[in-house]
Amino acid sequence: MSIKKGDQVKVLSGKDRGKTGKVLHVFEDERRLTVEGSNLYKKRVRPKRSGQKGEVVLVSRPFSASKVMLVCDSCKKPTRTGNRFDGDVKVRYCKRCDARIA
Repeated sequence: MSIKKGDQVKVLSGKDRGKTGKVLHVFEDERRLTVEGSNLYKKRVRPKRSGQKGEVVLVSRPFSASKVMLVCDSCKKPTRTGNRFDGDVKVRYCKRCDARIA
């Protein structure tokens, strides 16, 4: 999978279509990832101590990596990525502007 933790991505489909955000966690085996601020669901949390109230928190759930596209750092547009060798190091590059992606 060409998307890594910390990458900026744009959501292509679903209820959060068009949103951009940072990748928080990647589940490589399942080809799923979590993006900050998208695919949010309410989770009820029980009180930890007596006298304290329970609360409802928003949790970002993972979704399929095929629903997002990587945003290039230099051209700031969603793009496909390619891999090539820069000396002995394999690097990702933007197919749109041919710039190296960190």
